[in-house]
Amino acid sequence: MSTVLIYTSPARGHLYPMMDVALALQGQGHNVVVQTLAAEREHVEAAGVAHRAIAPAIEAITMDDYTSSGTRAQILAALETWMARAPHEVRDLQAAIDELQPDLLVIDANSWGASALAQAQGRPWAAFLPYALAVPSPDTPAFGPGFAPPRNGVDRTRDRLVTAATGRMFRPVISRLNALRAGLGVPALGGLGDVFVQADALLYRTAEPFEYARRSWPANVHPIGPGLWSPPGQAPAWLADLPHPRVLVNVSTELQEDGGIIDAALAGLADEPGSIIVTTSALDPDRFTAPHERTRIVRFLSHAAVIDDVDVVVTHGGMGSTQRALAAGVPVVVVPWGRDQHESARRVEHSGAGVRLAPKRLTPQRLRASVRDALGRTKAAGQVAAGFAAAGGAPRAVEILESLVDVDPSPAGEPGPRAMSSSAQPTATATGAKRTTST
Repeated sequence: MSTVLIYTSPARGHLYPMMDVALALQGQGHNVVVQTLAAEREHVEAAGVAHRAIAPAIEAITMDDYTSSGTRAQILAALETWMARAPHEVRDLQAAIDELQPDLLVIDANSWGASALAQAQGRPWAAFLPYALAVPSPDTPAFGPGFAPPRNGVDRTRDRLVTAATGRMFRPVISRLNALRAGLGVPALGGLGDVFVQADALLYRTAEPFEYARRSWPANVHPIGPGLWSPPGQAPAWLADLPHPRVLVNVSTELQEDGGIIDAALAGLADEPGSIIVTTSALDPDRFTAPHERTRIVRFLSHAAVIDDVDVVVTHGGMGSTQRALAAGVPVVVVPWGRDQHESARRVEHSGAGVRLAPKRLTPQRLRASVRDALGRTKAAGQVAAGFAAAGGAPRAVEILESLVDVDPSPAGEPGPRAMSSSAQPTATATGAKRTTST
């Protein structure tokens, strides 16, 4: 069987969505190594998968996009972070290739340097994407602001203008990335959207009806539904004592100063029936005060262990927490604080599976009204859950990855790689689109 190296950016929100694929590959007899955050060694190895730490120099370049003002500025700040990591990734991944000799590389779409090196190998490779796809389409809005899908010519003109303006803003970063790519002998990118269509397959960790329907997808993109793996955890004993409806409130695991969501929830839901469960993640739980005995405030809690026992989730809109709730048929209220969260919030609204509440409109009263609204959206949340399940998940990912590289016994009895097979060509969900696009 083959050796597969899965390489992630330094974020749990990018590692955890791929652990189900790593486990499924290993279950099929493949040798899997996950190169990721050093601090996640215990969780990865406890799951039975080999762990390799990414270089400390990469982990040292942290996200500070939340300090920027405006969605486009925040996205640009994120791109600058990914660009700063890229040269380190090239050296880091090359060292792993030299040591492990993997048959297949599966690279985080945010790892630009690692992706360029994977492409330079001249052999099949795959990428994965755990957030909304930034490849333009006539059926989807301009990426970033969280626009609704276009309904008419005016909307499409808006989207073209915003996409063009965004492309100009991002051009200096893309130019620097192209300089790195040229040094590795791989083609230049025309824009941000091209990042996602270089790999032979992109495992897209979402699916309709949460994702917008497209008449044609980029040929390499496979929407397979979300990855919902998390480290083992148990529901706390106190959960059984909390009355329904139970509202789970969570904020980002990467610092973005989104405590205003918690403040509004605690104030707005104080007089509502039921209970409030708050996970503060990157924020200090001691800065928040419980309004009554039906409230629990903790830094961390296994959402996987409690999601089936809550009635609505109030969230910043990270794809992980949002899709986990919807996959369980639990409606959500999304207050998008930054990054790609405006995109996930609009998808929640468009699917009918929850409520989008803009941060500028966030008040305790509006959040309370949004929670009441969301509690009536369980049917739509269930439809999203069904769509996720139908997309195939990790088993579908294994089919796609195995189609890229088969392994035949060599004359000496040792496994050797074989080039992409015909079955690796686009599936019915990914036909008719051009491979090259730009943003």
